[in-house]
Amino acid sequence: QVQLVESGGGSVQAGGSLRLSCTASGYINRRLCMGWFRQAPGKEREGVASIDSGGSTSYADSVKGRFTISQDNAKTTLYLQMNSLKPEDTAMYYCAAEPSWYCSRTYTYWGQGSQVTVSS
Repeated sequence: QVQLVESGGGSVQAGGSLRLSCTASGYINRRLCMGWFRQAPGKEREGVASIDSGGSTSYADSVKGRFTISQDNAKTTLYLQMNSLKPEDTAMYYCAAEPSWYCSRTYTYWGQGSQVTVSS
């Protein structure tokens, strides 16, 4: 079992920055893919970024060059640095984890979500 708790959301004006954190506890080992997802009202959940066991990252086209996913060496904290925020980035952001060497569309463990609101 893996427990995930997000923090760091809030409200910011367009062009601003926020950093989300996700603290992981439970059965944490090297074989863990972690990712960030978001869901805006009335829209489907979408993947934002992921990082696999080897540290390779992947980003949605909509956030490339603006968002950066990272984690600490112990894999207990996942981060999402969000720069040049746009109103369309407004959503509930979720941290997710899957016990796998590589990332896929499947994530077993999810956090409770952290709201990000970007005003124009």
